[in-house]
Amino acid sequence: MPSNAPIENALTIDVEDYFQVSAMAPYIDRADWDRCECRVEHNIDRILQLLAAKNTHATFFTLGWIAERYPDMVRRIVREGHELASHGYGHQRVSDLTEAEFFDDITRSKGLLEDLGGQAVWGYRAPSFSIGAKNLWALDTLQRAGYRYSSSIYPVKHDHYGMPDAPRFAYETSGGMMEVPPTTLRMFNRNLPSSGGGYFRLMPYALSRWMLQQVNKQDEQSAIFYFHPWEIDPGQPRVAGIDLKTRFRHYVNIGRTEQRLARLLDDFQWDRMDNIFIGSRVKKEVSVV
Repeated sequence: MPSNAPIENALTIDVEDYFQVSAMAPYIDRADWDRCECRVEHNIDRILQLLAAKNTHATFFTLGWIAERYPDMVRRIVREGHELASHGYGHQRVSDLTEAEFFDDITRSKGLLEDLGGQAVWGYRAPSFSIGAKNLWALDTLQRAGYRYSSSIYPVKHDHYGMPDAPRFAYETSGGMMEVPPTTLRMFNRNLPSSGGGYFRLMPYALSRWMLQQVNKQDEQSAIFYFHPWEIDPGQPRVAGIDLKTRFRHYVNIGRTEQRLARLLDDFQWDRMDNIFIGSRVKKEVSVV
């Protein structure tokens, strides 16, 4: 008989700071990162407090660059029962790397995180969801590097990323790698983003909640939700000279995110990616990429 228990959804945090966002790359040189005010540790502290208050565990896709500079923060993430996963080392888009460069990036990050966290790192999320139709070799490379799953292919049409024809739910590639896409809702013959980030800040909370409910009820699938530490930080330094589109995307409703996250944690059941997709049998869409 079917269970009446609510579906568990995966809560994920991409651990990077405001100056590392891909859209800021034309305005902040990578060589200047160490001179920027880094606010990630304080923001992660606030996130961990919120998760503890809500008795919720999550997956933290963490940049190696950040982990190297804030090792105690990484250890606290693990100590409090969360999954430590990789966001690569230097927040370089996979589409900008050769296969050899990508392998070096993901092995460097994995080794660093495992040394600091004292546990295996199974998951990876590409910066800016930068795995798509033109670089699917990256999934085989991840498997070769020892990862067990990826959450890097966003099945939407977007100006910076996306693979609209990719499966909407977790699937295994022909090489045996599991891809767990960010959540979309199928409406109007297209996939609508409904998994967090700027969309969560832009849309009314009631609409975001409804979209996730439809995925749980109609598709009977776990949703994958993501956000960044800088999205709960309205006091972050404003980057000067950025174009209007980037300014809007980065700062829209940034002062409301933390309150909305608290509501989200109350309205749905949440857990780590590995517990939902690796540690237990799940209903998943069977497909081959």
